[in-house]
Amino acid sequence: MLNAVSLFAIAISAVNEAASPVVATRGAETSNIAALSSMMGGLILVIAIIFVLAYIVKKLNLVQSNQGVIKTVAMTPLGQKEKLVLVELEGQQYLLGVTAQQVNLIEKLDSAVQVETTSFASRLKQAKEQAKSAS
Repeated sequence: MLNAVSLFAIAISAVNEAASPVVATRGAETSNIAALSSMMGGLILVIAIIFVLAYIVKKLNLVQSNQGVIKTVAMTPLGQKEKLVLVELEGQQYLLGVTAQQVNLIEKLDSAVQVETTSFASRLKQAKEQAKSAS
C-alpha cells in the first residue's frame, strides 16, 4: 500500500514538472496581454477625459479671448443663464446684462474700470509662499 501511494506521488510530480514550462509560458503571455490591454484602456480613458474637458471649456466659454476689437474685461454670473458682462470697445467700457434671450445695455461707463489680472502661475506661487510661511 505504501508503494502505491509513493508511486502515485512520483507520477503526479512528474506530470507537474512536465506541464510547468507550458503553464509558465501561457501565464507570461496572458500577463503581457493583460498588461497591454490595461495600459491601452487607461490611455483611452485619459484621452476621453481630455476631450470631455475641452468640450466643457468650450461650451462654458471659460477661456476668454481678448484678441478682437471687443474685449471682455469682467464677467459675473447672476443666475443659471444670467450674467453681467463688462466689455471694452475702442477704449470705452460698457456694462451689459446678458440673459438667454437678450443682451441689454445697463450703463456706458464714464471712467474705465481697472480689473486686476493674475495668472495661474502667480496664484500658485502665492499659495506656495503662504504654505511655507504657515509651516
